Amino acid sequence: MKHYAIVEMDVTDRGWIAAYVQDVTPMIERFGGRYLARTSRLEKMEGERAAPQVLVLTEWPSREAAMAFYESDEYRPYRESRLAGARCEFVLVPGEDITGAARIPE
Repeated sequence: MKHYAIVEMDVTDRGWIAAYVQDVTPMIERFGGRYLARTSRLEKMEGERAAPQVLVLTEWPSREAAMAFYESDEYRPYRESRLAGARCEFVLVPGEDITGAARIPE
């Protein structure tokens, strides 16, 4: 089942960004993921919480592929630099409808 990683980010130190984008983008692809969105152009439509500065959405072929990337030794230093230079909310979401009403492609 496909999984989607959603990262909401407020950058506090931009020093990590260039290396992260350059190195992590192809790394995600090597682990089977792909970027669906990486943007600061957000249009808040509802809710009390402030919109993040940046939102990143990646698609993964499975939970296992996403976790293999996230927990890899190769990604670890980039994850640490991101966490040191930004406030983040990072969630992994299965591509499913728990009600069964929607048809979600595999």
